[in-house]
Amino acid sequence: MQRAYELMIIIDSDVGTADVDSVINRVADLITDEGGTISSTDNWGRRKFAYKINHKTEGTYVVWEIVTETAGLPDTERRLRLADDIVRHKLFRLPEAEAQRRGLLGQATLADAS
Repeated sequence: MQRAYELMIIIDSDVGTADVDSVINRVADLITDEGGTISSTDNWGRRKFAYKINHKTEGTYVVWEIVTETAGLPDTERRLRLADDIVRHKLFRLPEAEAQRRGLLGQATLADAS
């Protein structure tokens, strides 16, 4: 059964702008290694926090839309918890209606058929 997820990470502000892309690629590799298909990647750029997190006031936000059969992407979540360059992450399953509205589940079935 295909499931649609949205994953948001906040990359530590100490990570240089050149290294942000390598962190994004590393997380994308984690997702695909666990059987996920990335529908979109949205780099929101550097933003201020509402409150200090680990004595930092800003970080780089990145959001992925993912379609997978693996429930919850447990290995990806474990590695994100352990990563020193990622301040926070949040993975949540999109409701079926929202996933269909965004065209995520339709894309997955088309990709599987070809």
